[in-house]
Amino acid sequence: MATSQKDNKTIVIKVGSNVLTRPDGKLDVTRMSSLVDQIAWMRQNGYEVILVSSGSVASGRSLLRVSKSLGSVEQRQLYSAVGQAKLISLYYDLFREHKIHVGQILTMKESFATRREYLNQRSCMEIMLQNGVLPIVNENDTISVTELMFTDNDELSGLIASMMQASTLIILSNVDGIYSNTEKGPNKVIPVVANGEDISQHIRQGKSAFGRGGMITKCAIASQIADEGIEVIIANGKKDDILINLIKHPDKTIHTSFQPNPEKVSSVKKWIAHSSSFAKGAVTINEKAVMALRGKEATSLLLVGVVSIEGSFEEGDIINIIDEEGNTIALGRSSYSAEEARRCIGKHNVKPFVHYNYMYMEN
Repeated sequence: MATSQKDNKTIVIKVGSNVLTRPDGKLDVTRMSSLVDQIAWMRQNGYEVILVSSGSVASGRSLLRVSKSLGSVEQRQLYSAVGQAKLISLYYDLFREHKIHVGQILTMKESFATRREYLNQRSCMEIMLQNGVLPIVNENDTISVTELMFTDNDELSGLIASMMQASTLIILSNVDGIYSNTEKGPNKVIPVVANGEDISQHIRQGKSAFGRGGMITKCAIASQIADEGIEVIIANGKKDDILINLIKHPDKTIHTSFQPNPEKVSSVKKWIAHSSSFAKGAVTINEKAVMALRGKEATSLLLVGVVSIEGSFEEGDIINIIDEEGNTIALGRSSYSAEEARRCIGKHNVKPFVHYNYMYMEN
């Protein structure tokens, strides 16, 4: 694993449903026990671990035999409500053998919508880690049934890694990593993806049998999180001692590593980077303003470069910043309400519309 953050030993581990379940859909307790043993080893060697675990819906589905037909939302609510109880109970018993206390955190995408809620969740996990409690995070599937659901726990784990300023995010799936898509010879796992490298030609469609995600989602999240300065590893969670081997023998362990951006990204900008779903409006800017924002030096967005404003937002809300062709080039926190900004479009000598400290540039 990369050592770009030598003093940072916080690692977020995401375990997918296909790692935790057997072919029949039931929880694989043997695999769970092995992963718990490895996480216990990591803690003994000085690592702070946050576990993002799927499996509640699959667990509930294996327990219940429903007598009547249920809609997809009803199934998700029912199975996750029952399955999450079993899942956390198993984790509790397995970690207790290592004398490790665990704490359950069920969250929703809406809980990251405001800076205050974002910081509240970060504070909660920080106090758990400070007191030796291992956070186990999952989406609250019983009530997260709207369009604002996380794409899957890959997205959630990326947001947690960013929020906690982890050094590494490890995504455990049922494959060895990202495979090269070649016409000649067998496909091989791509060991390293350079920061900013486009590997879309290697990604195949398809989703997990017991989850919502797929490799497209994993790669998109991995690229974004790596761009925020966090190494992202995709590896096979069904292989014995995979976590230990990634730490002790990374060069001999098959996986794909997305290399982190060496430039640091502030905590505020990391929050903004994940807030596109909560944007309350959009502003269109002219070509001169686009060139200024994409220049080498950090630049605030000034109202003199704004062409039009859409939506109804207040000061402090997140807005999309787009060019005249409709491409999103940045996200930022507005220093004006929409009404105030409209009155000041084109004006000089007024405060910046979006200060560069509160702006995240898209690639």
